[in-house]
Amino acid sequence: MDMVSQTGRVLLVGAGPGAADLLTLRAARALGIADVVVHDGLVGEDVMALVPARARLISVAKRRDRHTMAQAAIGDLLVAEALAGNVVVRLKGGDPFIFGRGGEEVAACVAGGVAVEVIPGVSAALGGAAAAQMPLTHRDHASIVSFVAGECRALAEQNWVGLAGKGRTLVIYMGVTGADHIADKLIADGLAPETPVAILERATHPDMRVLRACLADLGGLVARAAVRSPALIIVGDVATLGTDSTLDQIAKASTCPVY
Repeated sequence: MDMVSQTGRVLLVGAGPGAADLLTLRAARALGIADVVVHDGLVGEDVMALVPARARLISVAKRRDRHTMAQAAIGDLLVAEALAGNVVVRLKGGDPFIFGRGGEEVAACVAGGVAVEVIPGVSAALGGAAAAQMPLTHRDHASIVSFVAGECRALAEQNWVGLAGKGRTLVIYMGVTGADHIADKLIADGLAPETPVAILERATHPDMRVLRACLADLGGLVARAAVRSPALIIVGDVATLGTDSTLDQIAKASTCPVY
């Protein structure tokens, strides 16, 4: 299609890490004009409560090994709804362009001749770090921060050398299920087993937890604390900073120092 549709359009909206009051003003305005809201499973309940009652909800939630809808089909859905004349809000947890497949959905809209706008959101890493008062960069600890996906194909073959270590912070998304493998990989790549790590579970929600251990005990911490997604893993000296809601029994059971 050569002409871009002038009636319907798609707004890729970052819903932030969970708390509704972390939505940008532009994101809140987008929700207010939505005819259709296509949302994922990481959008906070408080954010979903802001969706107008008249808007039609379509869930495309993804879970490990279980996707409600293939990515290509989501792109087709967005295009079809927009071409039908709807204002379509594609609501994503965090930021659409940080492990949110926003680039693929923009490409689908452009190919389908549909106007598309991206409204950024507070990423899970930035929102979680702020809620835990854990700076990802700090003059005394880290001048580099890297984001990686811990749940992806061929993890063992990926080169993470240099992403973590002295003066660096590594933030791992979707790493809870494979925490043992991630720790083994980083140690095999040269990172010290005693490197501090923190887990930020349900960042910015009222029941958020901040859990700490060292890299060698990352998998043990996940098991003892029964950590569940959504959760971020922070690797590096900055993991020793900020507020601490670590449970006493977790600290006592740890096989390495808890920072």
